[in-house]
Amino acid sequence: MVKIIVDCFGGDKSPDANLDGALAALSSIPDLQLILTGDATVIEGRLAGRDYDASRIEVVHAPQVIGCEEKPTDVIRLKRDSSMMKGIMMLRDQDDIAAMVSTGSTGALVTGALVRVGRLRGIIRPAFCPLLPTMDGGIVGICDSGANVEVTPAHLRQFAIMASLYMENVYGVKSPRVALLNVGKEEGKGDTIRQEAYGMLKDTDCINFVGNMESRDLLSGRYDVVACDGFSGNVLVKATEGTALELLKKLKKDIFSRTIYKVGALLMKRMFMEEKEFMNYQNYGGSVLLGTSKVVVKGHGSSNATAVAKCIEQAWKMETSGLSSKIEEAVSKYEHYEE
Repeated sequence: MVKIIVDCFGGDKSPDANLDGALAALSSIPDLQLILTGDATVIEGRLAGRDYDASRIEVVHAPQVIGCEEKPTDVIRLKRDSSMMKGIMMLRDQDDIAAMVSTGSTGALVTGALVRVGRLRGIIRPAFCPLLPTMDGGIVGICDSGANVEVTPAHLRQFAIMASLYMENVYGVKSPRVALLNVGKEEGKGDTIRQEAYGMLKDTDCINFVGNMESRDLLSGRYDVVACDGFSGNVLVKATEGTALELLKKLKKDIFSRTIYKVGALLMKRMFMEEKEFMNYQNYGGSVLLGTSKVVVKGHGSSNATAVAKCIEQAWKMETSGLSSKIEEAVSKYEHYEE
């Protein structure tokens, strides 16, 4: 059995979405065992009368709630009985627990994971790697997307290695095409960090480095992994998601502006629904934190049950694929400088 903790009181739609997603994952993954952290009275009340294998679920009482504006360091010190911190401490202390999924505070989760759980051997800094759909029906991973605002070339090489192994072992992408986010495609583009990183990535045998990528090509389908600093990656992901959502809103507004457009849209209703699902981030799980000593998956704060179930599936795949040991082995071959 693979034991995974689910923080049931993180996220905008908790605890219902978290619990519904947990039960969905439990029914689809036979060797999964879940530990649900949060207010036990509420959790058990929501589970009452539901059809699930109770022998594969454990409820751990954690009555404290983390507010959106609370500082991560305060959460670690003062909210040890919160659903997130209780889960993090269990993840650290119990060898048989493989992973944790949370849709709660990003800052608190990252800080808690780094301070309490720790890094894999050889990793300088763990990094987030969310996924976005590409125009050819594939996916692309962006690493980092917010955990590390300032980076060195050595960081970028490790991000590329970790994300490449993640895409290959969890999603079956053969020889993932790795790009470096930059202001132009030519080798000499960018600041000194990007220029030095380019040379390091070109000399990294365990990845399929294909050169620089401009942000407009993110969804083109020509890349499987994009290595970048956390500031640029976060802006890239949110700008892309925001543009897609605003275009959908404008399309809907234009369709309802004229009767003939409405008739045409009715004939194309199925296609529009398929496109909406294709662009729905809820279908792509969460942003995994690559490089921690145990698996941590951060779901979007507004995750529904489908997204939570996907996050749990991600964590399960990462553990069963042996990703952590493969990352340690790969990064050990390259010199880096500890902070």
